[in-house]
Amino acid sequence: MTVSSRIFSADLLAGRTAIVTGGGTGLGKATARELLSCGASVVICGRREEVLAAAASELGCSFCAGDVRDPASAAAIVAAAGGRVDFLINNAGGQYFVPAESIALKGWNAVWRLNVGGTMTMTRACAPVLSRDGVVVNVTFSPHHGLPGMTHSGAARAAVEALSRELAAELAPVSVVAVAAGHFRTEAIKKYPAGIAEAAARTVPLQRLGEEEEHAWLVALLCSPLGARFSGTVVTLDGARDNWYGAWPPESLLGEGDEVPTEERRPAARPD
Repeated sequence: MTVSSRIFSADLLAGRTAIVTGGGTGLGKATARELLSCGASVVICGRREEVLAAAASELGCSFCAGDVRDPASAAAIVAAAGGRVDFLINNAGGQYFVPAESIALKGWNAVWRLNVGGTMTMTRACAPVLSRDGVVVNVTFSPHHGLPGMTHSGAARAAVEALSRELAAELAPVSVVAVAAGHFRTEAIKKYPAGIAEAAARTVPLQRLGEEEEHAWLVALLCSPLGARFSGTVVTLDGARDNWYGAWPPESLLGEGDEVPTEERRPAARPD
């Protein structure tokens, strides 16, 4: 059963319909849960029917198995939403760790076809039935200055952000926004080598990974009446990860107690 939102009213998105791609796990599943808690009807989609069925049963929503990269499959997903779509959350994406010089053409194309091609294919399929005050949210990632071992995905996600800006003008008055998600505590991070989650947290000035619910809150906000004002922008949600490269705090700032030293300030002069 879907629980109430911690910050939004239960009827914020009442009567609206959302499609969440990659909605069976991770950030997509958390997003679907939050949209449901705000009163929206939600269809989650992905390629693994058993995963979707389990998630849909847990959340209390509909699901449609399909491949967002395939136009016919994308059309079937849109049809499963009932003929009108208010919110399209292009959350599906993927990548894998590999040094830039070792990326095979097949791997490069696979990442681009999913992240860029899938986003465009789903948006095209939804465009004819998007409500005039509808919202398209394209999930990309932060940091924008690059991640070693993720060159293919960094390039693809940058392309999606450019695509989002251009579609914001083309599809207006529909709102199109890119959300650059930083490092989050999801099940997906567990598939990477041991220590990755801890190391990732140390690179965030906020000194922790994001929680899935925080990402979902942002998406719900973008689907609210306020969301239209964000159209054409990239909203970064990463605890200041985009502002720093390396461990935080940097060694050059550490004091004896491994804390950032505080400058002693003279008391402000008293007015005469």
